[in-house]
Amino acid sequence: MTLKLFDTHTHFDVPDFDHDREQLAYAAKKAGVEGLVLIGFLQRRFQDLIQTQHFVNSLENAPHSYLAPGLHPFYIEEHQQQHLQALEQILKTEDCIAIGEIGLDTFLKQYKQPEIFQKQKDFFAAQLELAQQYDKPVLLHIRKSHADVLKILKEHQFQQGGIAHAFGGGIEEAKAFIKLGFKLGITGQITNPNAKKLHQVVQTVGAEHLVLETDCPDMTPLCCQHSTEQRTRNTPVNLPYVLQGLAHSLLMHPEELAEQLWQNTQQALALS
Repeated sequence: MTLKLFDTHTHFDVPDFDHDREQLAYAAKKAGVEGLVLIGFLQRRFQDLIQTQHFVNSLENAPHSYLAPGLHPFYIEEHQQQHLQALEQILKTEDCIAIGEIGLDTFLKQYKQPEIFQKQKDFFAAQLELAQQYDKPVLLHIRKSHADVLKILKEHQFQQGGIAHAFGGGIEEAKAFIKLGFKLGITGQITNPNAKKLHQVVQTVGAEHLVLETDCPDMTPLCCQHSTEQRTRNTPVNLPYVLQGLAHSLLMHPEELAEQLWQNTQQALALS
């Protein structure tokens, strides 16, 4: 039985996939991936993002591709005010499912500097306002900044929900995002038995609050990593491994879990 899966977070538009994107799209569909979201991160990549989405949707036996443009906090130093206008233009002219990936990231020391962190907050707030204006869910990027992200969402009384991508917070933070109407994005990290915090979170909140993602080309599931290379490229074809890892953690049948996750995705992305 083929499972019906949805990859809620991909960077399938990046150059890593330029040489075999078409073959990978067919292989992903064969593996049960029915839908995938193409996520934005930089204004200068918006055109490639849109072109990739149109290309994947022109293929016959490929997953349906959805568009989520946004300005990623990690690239805050590159973002300019007019990039927000470019984002709004896409929301007006293209069929967008969400705004992403947006949020806060203080992983690097320099991003904790007050002026840089303030710029991240300003761009996050501006994109939340666009999401409210165009009634779109958001795909959140949160690294070492869960409390600040929650605070800004509450200040904006944000009600469109979405997905907390590659969730890495604790149980209380997970519950706080769920309370605000978010699903938690689970990556190939769930295949790692040593990711104890993540296993605790998914077991505590349960299947009804989760969705699957590869975050390709990053976050390769443990079983698909090859020690011969510096970095193994992740692809949407690996999504069934994420499902298996999650089913194992939740002690559920993959078929039953896949069905629940599909419904969760429809809800999170306002597709149903």
